[in-house]
Amino acid sequence: MKKQVCVLFSAVMVAALLTACDGSQKETGEAAGNAASEAGTEAPEAAGKITDGTYEGEGTGKGGLIKVSLTISNGELADIAVLEHEETPGFADAMDELRQVMLDTNQITVDGVSGATLSSNGFMEAVADAFAKSGGTEADLAAKEAAPAEERADSYEADVIVVGAGGAGLSAAITAAENGAKVIVIEKMNNVGGNTLISGGEMAAPGNWLQKEQGIEDDTERFYNDILAGGDHEADPELVRVLADNALDAALWLRDDVNVTFEDYMLFFGGHSVERSLVPLNASGVELIEKLTAKAEALGVEIHTNTPAVELIQTDGRVTAVKAESDGKEIIYQGNRGVILATGGFGSNLEMRIANNPDMDEKILSTNSVGSTGDGIIMAEALGAATVDMQYIQTYPTCDPETGTLLYVGDVRLEGRAILVNLEGRRFIEELERRDVISMAVTEQTGGVSYMFWDEASMEASGVNVKHEKEYNNLIERGLLVKADTVEEAAAHFGIDAAQLQKTIDNYNQYCADGKDLEFNKRGELIAFTDSPYYIMKTTPAIHHTMGGLKINTKTQVLTKENEVISGLYAAGEVTGDIHGTNRLGSDAIADIVVFGRIAGEQAAAAE
Repeated sequence: MKKQVCVLFSAVMVAALLTACDGSQKETGEAAGNAASEAGTEAPEAAGKITDGTYEGEGTGKGGLIKVSLTISNGELADIAVLEHEETPGFADAMDELRQVMLDTNQITVDGVSGATLSSNGFMEAVADAFAKSGGTEADLAAKEAAPAEERADSYEADVIVVGAGGAGLSAAITAAENGAKVIVIEKMNNVGGNTLISGGEMAAPGNWLQKEQGIEDDTERFYNDILAGGDHEADPELVRVLADNALDAALWLRDDVNVTFEDYMLFFGGHSVERSLVPLNASGVELIEKLTAKAEALGVEIHTNTPAVELIQTDGRVTAVKAESDGKEIIYQGNRGVILATGGFGSNLEMRIANNPDMDEKILSTNSVGSTGDGIIMAEALGAATVDMQYIQTYPTCDPETGTLLYVGDVRLEGRAILVNLEGRRFIEELERRDVISMAVTEQTGGVSYMFWDEASMEASGVNVKHEKEYNNLIERGLLVKADTVEEAAAHFGIDAAQLQKTIDNYNQYCADGKDLEFNKRGELIAFTDSPYYIMKTTPAIHHTMGGLKINTKTQVLTKENEVISGLYAAGEVTGDIHGTNRLGSDAIADIVVFGRIAGEQAAAAE
């Protein structure tokens, strides 16, 4: 494995698992025989000796069950196959990487993959479970020396170097390449995608084709005002103007040039005055990243993963290169026309969060990729770059209370078909309010959690159980989501006051009949709840987006504290600040990263 990956599953942990699994069956021939028979092999001859055969094992990853088969031949690991998993693409790649390392080294205790902790742990747990059924211990495996990784050159040269392979970085790289530049993208994680990969990928675009079909009146001015108001008018109006005026073109570019497929419906995110948010295929950022990556590769863009940037290099006052590392080796990436920072925010950097906003401490979980550690901000600050709005850190109001993961089953709320209640069974906020407002309201409720309620008609209309089937099943299995035939039964699962919840539902249904929400003036169409089954999902706020970052101008050039341009340095995406103000409206991030990513790519490619 590469040096920069982190150890996620220690030898002690694996040994303990093997002992636990093996101890229940290795001492008696009957138990060992039963275990081997289930795997389709004969019983091991004796404890401590590996019996050839194929064995199955299970573990729990980020998305749920991981099931593998392990084939042993001549006492060595011959093959590992993933039979079943629910991991997101990108995280699933970690299993392929671990599989290869295990086979190359003939060991099952290996370093996990950075950025894919839960997927790595689940895969290795499954392999250890399977191996235990062979009757041996890892001490019986003769370690091999893996073939050396392909040697990296000491330096690379291109017209444009992009740091970060998420949505902003890939958009910048594609645009630069389409403008005739040779482009290299470097990414510190083992896979591309960043936060875009694990997002829902929804994109705000005023005047889009679906709005026209549905007769929804919208324009750039309305979007501009929504962004400013949503961020309490703390954003730079010039940057907001660029975002609003170019969002539709960016969506058309994704659809027509990058070949992103969008669904035939939109979502209504809190803070927007109209429904305008486009939804990619399967309501997942996976569609965006897969199509952006394919487009970049088709244009000849090189993407170097497992390559963290550590320093920006200036020559005669101009940023001309990036110093990076790979396998402990220093590599210089020369950018003859410019360097684009697209490294994301700092939501996963606890120290940086607390330094800028003490309230965002370790007690708050995060939806972010572990790669969101503010690297680009830190490197640019070393050159005198200015930052802005660093104290504004947004939480998403309806996340997994155990892991902090963003819950896409909760999109039923964004379709206006769910209400939020507390443990006392009462509504406490408008369901389509701004994220920060809802999050703050949730923290004031009993236990700091909320409960999302909806009915079967809403489930069928939204289809969240089908679009996000893996997540749905995982939530049901863990008891964070309940499906019940009566309101009382659903409420009992979480200990919610059932009588009060029924009153809340009855009141809401009356508001729907009258056409006005008298409690919270909920925007959009009011749709009454009807027949069972009923659903309730437990959620809590988690850190989702850092609005602060590097100060840029409308050309995406990074600025100093004196408001001067740092020559040769551009930035786009969550690494930048002053675009969303105090709070980002849902689906504005994808518009942001694509609009400013394209501008950065165009500007860098045109630089002399």
